[in-house]
Amino acid sequence: MPIPTFKYHPDPLATGSVEKSDAQCICCGRNQGFIYVGPVYAQEELDEQICPWCIADGTAARKYDATFTDEEGIGTCGDGQPVPEYVIEEVARRTPGFSGWQQEQWWSHCGDAGAFLGAAGYEELKTLGEDAILSIRESTGLPLGQVWEEFFQALDKDGVPTAYVFRCTKCGAVGGFQDCD
Repeated sequence: MPIPTFKYHPDPLATGSVEKSDAQCICCGRNQGFIYVGPVYAQEELDEQICPWCIADGTAARKYDATFTDEEGIGTCGDGQPVPEYVIEEVARRTPGFSGWQQEQWWSHCGDAGAFLGAAGYEELKTLGEDAILSIRESTGLPLGQVWEEFFQALDKDGVPTAYVFRCTKCGAVGGFQDCD
């Protein structure tokens, strides 16, 4: 059975937030063949114990008062338009999160949270195009020039620094932020 569809995280298998697993979900007690491996914010230790179905339908959030993305980081980068509370609720409590080097942010655009596409380095950003590159450069605060070029070329999908890329769910614009340890 395919994993649930998440508006704000369309391919959690590709991003590494969900993995194939024989683990039994602590929430529903079933072995669905997949387990969430991203961050869980809850009183109990729930790492790698929740299936994507219990995230999608909100069962894990209700049962454990869990979130999968810090609500304070949703809409903190992007075009500056406010994100409605119901969107923050969906991203935080019914969408797989992702792990970053420091505090994750959830990019927003057109008054909505973006769809998380994954981590990106220099090569991935070049493939995504100028809008993605510009968004990441703006998140650094670096002007065009040698320092930016050195930083840009150092971006590494699996290393430090890393870019986190999103697509606007309304207009399709690509953007994101960068993070390092």
